[in-house]
Amino acid sequence: MGRLVRFSSPRKAEVVDVDDAPLNAGEVRLETLWSGISAGTELTAYRGTNPYLSNRWDTERRLFVAGEPTYSYPIDSFGYEEVGRVVEVGPAVEQELVGSVVWGAWGHRSTTVQDADRVRTRLMPAGSADRSGVFAKIGAIALNAVLDADVHVGETAVVFGAGVPGQITAQLARLNGARVVVVDLLSKRRELAARLGADVVLDPVVDDVAERVRELTSGRGADVAIEMSGSHQALNEAVRSVAYSSRVVASGFYQGGATPLRLGEEFHHNRVAVIASQISGVAPALQHRWDEIRMTRTVLDLERAGSLQLEPLVTHVVPADDAPTAFRMLDEAPDEALQVVLDYRTGDL
Repeated sequence: MGRLVRFSSPRKAEVVDVDDAPLNAGEVRLETLWSGISAGTELTAYRGTNPYLSNRWDTERRLFVAGEPTYSYPIDSFGYEEVGRVVEVGPAVEQELVGSVVWGAWGHRSTTVQDADRVRTRLMPAGSADRSGVFAKIGAIALNAVLDADVHVGETAVVFGAGVPGQITAQLARLNGARVVVVDLLSKRRELAARLGADVVLDPVVDDVAERVRELTSGRGADVAIEMSGSHQALNEAVRSVAYSSRVVASGFYQGGATPLRLGEEFHHNRVAVIASQISGVAPALQHRWDEIRMTRTVLDLERAGSLQLEPLVTHVVPADDAPTAFRMLDEAPDEALQVVLDYRTGDL
């Protein structure tokens, strides 16, 4: 018998019993060690604002269309930041995999059955801390945004949003050789960004971000801005902050259509390019070399080498049975937490 986190209705999470899946010949069984809560996309499902709950996503035509929604409540184990250990293998799988630690996306559940071929590509690198695997997916999302931004040595990059993806994005942009400006409403997040290497941090309530960026760039504006917060106000300010004929990468998951966007002012006059960055794909010029697996391995390799700091992003580790409380905290008091991790090694799970 296993356990999983279920969203039974908007803003109601519960932990429920489920039967363990049978193990087929080419599969392995994992016991979950850690599971990270995404405070962005996952909270949209928890709150009921995710567009998949009101529309149907046509995978062939890549359109949201009217009809039966793709998702409906109850929603089981929406999470995508998991780490587990192989405890059993099917008869067609080598016994040597037993005991291996694996990162992946199987939701907030105590056990899972996965295809062995998939597991072999997602083994945690030797020497990595197990818990860092919860950043595999979100780290790939951040790296994808940096690849879309095409950041170069000596450039100024402004990162809007200092949540988990924004903090990782800022570090990666700095590794690319950029001077990094981080913008966030919360002082704790700005302070952490500064400790992790951001060159400048700005409070959008106090600072006119676009004007401050121009002061930092001899009046030119930023070479690129990366919007990671999912706020349409931040996206507008990102457009205002970049230089003439420069790029804004929109990686946040905007709710309600991200309106009103201001397209008649700086966007129009400065020939700003707005690029959508989403983990389902890589920039066309890079597709022959980069994919999600390579992005994830790069993030984990950088963390193991000490070039990328992920552990400071973890603010709360709670027993998995306390997941409903963790979701309420992230929803109602987002300034209290950054990365919340569910611990499956303790309690009844």
